[in-house]
Amino acid sequence: MAKTRKHYRRGRRSKRRGFASWSLGKKIGAILGGTVALVATAGAVILASKLSKIETTKLDPEALNVSEEARERGTGYLNVALFGVDSRDNELEKDTRSDTIMIASLNRETMEVKISSVYRDTLLEQSDGTLNKANAAYSFGGPETAVAMLNKNLDMDIEHYVTVNFNSLIDVIDAVGGVEIDVQEEEIPYICGYAMEIMRVTGRESAGVTEPGVQTLNGIQATAYARIRYTAGDDFKRAERQRDVLTKIVGKLQGASLAQINKIIDKVFPEVSTNFTLAEILEYAKDAFDYKLGETIGFPFDKTTDTLANIGSVVIPVTLDKNVEQLHKFFYGEGDTYSPSSTVNTISGKIVAKAGDRQADTDEDSQGIMQQPDESYTGGGSSGGTKTPSSGGTSGGSSQPTPTPTPTPTPTPEPDPQPQPDPGGDDGSGGSGGDTSGGGAEGTPDAGTQ
Repeated sequence: MAKTRKHYRRGRRSKRRGFASWSLGKKIGAILGGTVALVATAGAVILASKLSKIETTKLDPEALNVSEEARERGTGYLNVALFGVDSRDNELEKDTRSDTIMIASLNRETMEVKISSVYRDTLLEQSDGTLNKANAAYSFGGPETAVAMLNKNLDMDIEHYVTVNFNSLIDVIDAVGGVEIDVQEEEIPYICGYAMEIMRVTGRESAGVTEPGVQTLNGIQATAYARIRYTAGDDFKRAERQRDVLTKIVGKLQGASLAQINKIIDKVFPEVSTNFTLAEILEYAKDAFDYKLGETIGFPFDKTTDTLANIGSVVIPVTLDKNVEQLHKFFYGEGDTYSPSSTVNTISGKIVAKAGDRQADTDEDSQGIMQQPDESYTGGGSSGGTKTPSSGGTSGGSSQPTPTPTPTPTPTPEPDPQPQPDPGGDDGSGGSGGDTSGGGAEGTPDAGTQ
């Protein structure tokens, strides 16, 4: 009997082993640990599903024209080519002109990001050895050809790119509540003209901008602002506006809520193409809020403009090798320690042979011919730019019709014997090949093609 009782007790003890026999603290710890693991797994699945919306591609490393010297010089930096395209069918890879070309350089030690625009009409050597506008490369062969062109002409170490459809800019700006811009009087009719075209293409509505001054522009208004190229400064000023808008967006994103970030991801990711892998995106994303935006500039620094046979209106570096020296000093602070490669020196001489021995324009010389935009847009949407108290009044933001802008009439300019470059994708930008992309004549801007 005693033996039976002993065996019975031993059987009861065996049934209490496992989770039921754990202490309360151990049980709570296991439950919390399992919950965290479940949440982490679910989060990873959700994030992966978000990232899957991005169009990912692969670039051939051997085709990118990265020299060993450039790779060594870029140690400690991440250089990325940024392309903005105006694609209404969301075609981001080829046969699409790159309206915006930028190089972003991240210093991995200081976490500072510097950005340089590359003026899209800059005369550079293409993959086939001919000279053409910088933005022709993307149209010829997509991002791989465009990245290779930048590395070849600028002695850079760029192995990654990001292409964004310009229309996604609208969604980002609206998601962060708009960006604050100091609108000048002469810019108002151009903002309205481009905004009207954007609304026609996207089917969205927006109020007009009717007064100058510091004000918060919505997505359509700010995107229209970033496209202006017919005021003084031409494409150079346009690139400056684009960098200004980008800087304001970055500032807003760093203070954005999780809900805002999620909205941006859902809207923008489907309009992004990149060769960053999922692992690389996650690696850089975890430090996103530690990045700080540094200086932004435009390349080339010293330049002039002209119209060349079979190419069209171009920006001519004066000279390429000297400008590349300045670019490396800007990104790396190398100063006298960097000397352009034989490749850059050869291309520089080739540009001089093609365009002649030039003198760089002064700031005054670079002021372009102003042409009239489509001024028939008067607004009419429910979202508009909000003026700050210092600027007085409001523009948009109500259901009342927006008054027609009444800008100061722009006098008809005298003909310029040296036409300014067409930065907005004239028929020659991104032409069919070599030196054969003829520049179209400039006239009243059709915002849909700029």
